[in-house]
Amino acid sequence: MAAKNGRGSMDIRAQVSMVFHLDKCIGCHTCSVACKNIWTDRGGSEYMWWNNVETKPGTGYPTKWEDQGDYQGGWEKDGDELKLKQQGKSRTLGNIFANPNLPTVDEYYEPWTYDYEHLFTAPEGDDQPTARAKSLITGKPMDIEAGPNWDDDLSGSPIYAANDPNLEGLTDEEREQLQEVERMAFFYIPRICNHCVNPSCVAACPAGAIYKRGEDGIVLLNQDKCRAWRMCVSGCPYKKTYYNWSTGKSEKCVLCYPRLESGHAPACFHSCVGRIRYMGPLLYDASQIEHVASASDVDLVKAQREMIKSPFEDRIVAAAKANGISDEMIDAAQNSPVYKFVKEWKLALPLHPEFRTLPMLFYVPPLLPVIATTKRGQYDVSAEGCGEGGAVSMTSLEEARMPLRYMANLFAAGNEKLVGHVYKTLVAVRIYMRAKHVGNTPDSEVQDALAQGGITAEQAEAIQHLTSMPTFQERFVIPAMSREIAVEEQHMDPFKERAESGFGSRSAPERRW
Repeated sequence: MAAKNGRGSMDIRAQVSMVFHLDKCIGCHTCSVACKNIWTDRGGSEYMWWNNVETKPGTGYPTKWEDQGDYQGGWEKDGDELKLKQQGKSRTLGNIFANPNLPTVDEYYEPWTYDYEHLFTAPEGDDQPTARAKSLITGKPMDIEAGPNWDDDLSGSPIYAANDPNLEGLTDEEREQLQEVERMAFFYIPRICNHCVNPSCVAACPAGAIYKRGEDGIVLLNQDKCRAWRMCVSGCPYKKTYYNWSTGKSEKCVLCYPRLESGHAPACFHSCVGRIRYMGPLLYDASQIEHVASASDVDLVKAQREMIKSPFEDRIVAAAKANGISDEMIDAAQNSPVYKFVKEWKLALPLHPEFRTLPMLFYVPPLLPVIATTKRGQYDVSAEGCGEGGAVSMTSLEEARMPLRYMANLFAAGNEKLVGHVYKTLVAVRIYMRAKHVGNTPDSEVQDALAQGGITAEQAEAIQHLTSMPTFQERFVIPAMSREIAVEEQHMDPFKERAESGFGSRSAPERRW
């Protein structure tokens, strides 16, 4: 290509990307139910939750999915090269019929329903008939012992929260404080497939059934090619690929691409009650993927940000057009809320960048509650890192009930300095808006907060608007996918020739025995 950067030719591609603002998530699970009703209400997929919401601290779904010592997902550095943490080509052949790193049903949960028919068919008697739980796998009665959000709101639990892998590096005192009654805090983290730039599930599949769409970067799984070896399940460090025991095929989140192709947001995005979700395309330089994924842990987030390019630079636009990226996609990238949160304001961070898959779902961390005390029956924060009248201040970061180290383990591969800067920016916006609307904060403190956060007053206004008062069109900037050009003849009437949407194969799957 003609366009050049300092390291050689650029390979500019477009990726439909996402941001979840965790300060706004209320843990209602509406997103999970919307996804379940559309995609995973079929036989064999009952245990699948392509979208799930977890409480942190907690072990999540499946249990301890973040512990790659058990599951061996993602990539790892081998000298100057990257390799799959799971296995190489020789071990893939050896494990093809006995994959040792798969989560079991118990680590997800055994799906169940209730024997409602018994309520109507039970013989007359003195006792009220009951609907016992029965397994959706075996059809037999069962005791319910787990579920997809079994540790919901249990951040103080010694069973779930204490086993969170992100607590690594915290002192014994910090761990004890997290479980104290007046200090206990938790937050919610919704998870879907990250549609990574360097997806380990794609690399792990021996059949080549998983692929990344060129026009929008969505990672899909070809049901006709899948041979049920399930290397993708163990290869994905986020455990967002699942095996359907009924069809004998693997499945995963498809980012509701039939909705995207018709200009609609995915179901989980559209149904979100807290309006935490943002969507828009990013332009990135694919020639830097290996370089970025091979960066040191402390530099991974910075390197991924540098891989994302500005859609306003003429040379980037020219390189994008030379790669066949449409004007509509470039316009959408220029208006993308994801670009603002990730690149411009540097507020959104990837989940576990140390897995080196370069996820394209980013999270704005939640503001951390400060330490407080109960005095004379009142909850008092005025003396613990807050300003006059309880106003939040920069010192609140030092008094946060959730250690900064924990957030760094979750979103920055342990880089506390980087996460600290994000929080300084978030606190600066809050101080600025409080001064504007309440007026009890000295101007000198406001200016100092903005300086520490590295933003201007205009940027604070823009961050507050996109966080608190965005329109539907500002949250979801969905480009024209131009699929009709590649798939259908332009003279065909789309209302007469429109395709069916759904999940499955072009031909019915058959067992080979």
